[in-house]
Amino acid sequence: MRFWGEAFDVTVNVPDWVALERHISSRLRVGEGFSLATINLDHLVKLRQDQRFRDAYAAQDLVVADGNPIVWMSKLAGRPVSLIPGSDAILPLVRIAAAHRKTLALVGSTDETLAAAKAYLEREVPGTQIVAAIAPPMGFDPMSASADAVLDALSKAKADIAFLALGAPKQELFAAYGRNKLRNVGFISIGAGLDFFSGAQVRAPAWVRAIAMEWLWRALSQPARLIPRYAKCFAILPSEIAHALKLRYGSVSTRPAPEGE
Repeated sequence: MRFWGEAFDVTVNVPDWVALERHISSRLRVGEGFSLATINLDHLVKLRQDQRFRDAYAAQDLVVADGNPIVWMSKLAGRPVSLIPGSDAILPLVRIAAAHRKTLALVGSTDETLAAAKAYLEREVPGTQIVAAIAPPMGFDPMSASADAVLDALSKAKADIAFLALGAPKQELFAAYGRNKLRNVGFISIGAGLDFFSGAQVRAPAWVRAIAMEWLWRALSQPARLIPRYAKCFAILPSEIAHALKLRYGSVSTRPAPEGE
């Protein structure tokens, strides 16, 4: 599934959970690094506004669909992909890492949240090896000397995978930056996933997620912050639907497919 604008062109090149496991496992087997992003409507809004974010997305190796609107538009385009939210991907990816005896690092949030998330993951997935838990300071710049300090800590800890809970666009910027510095590390952007494990945030109940209303749950829980964000997301839906229809009916030029497309 492809999303594009005047200055960006992003493909969801990991269409389902089976493909995700295949891609991650194959890279872990040979010790090859990667960066994984989880695209949603908020990211599509930011891609329209932020050149650095566009550059960071262009550097991602793997992109999955995080958000029901992305999945719905893929079906409308005749190029269906599965829903793979960053928060839901953490445990499956930790299990894959444990099976390959790979080490993990948690980056983002607070020391308290990281400690609780570390305990949760080690309890839920036997064999989990978390070798670093790093809470960057306020004002963390994901492409500066402070980012280099985090990368140095990851290198010294010999982390194979770094879960990034920095929020967009910081986590994607840091993943793109780190991917060029530590070529054997996998950088996975997960948003608020660690907060859910630690209890710092309460996720919508399963039945709310099942009817695709998690966005409303979140909006009602943090209206001042999230209602303006979701309003911007709704504003781009008409153009994204038009793009999906162009893909379905072949009225857009084709291009070479990135890995996994």
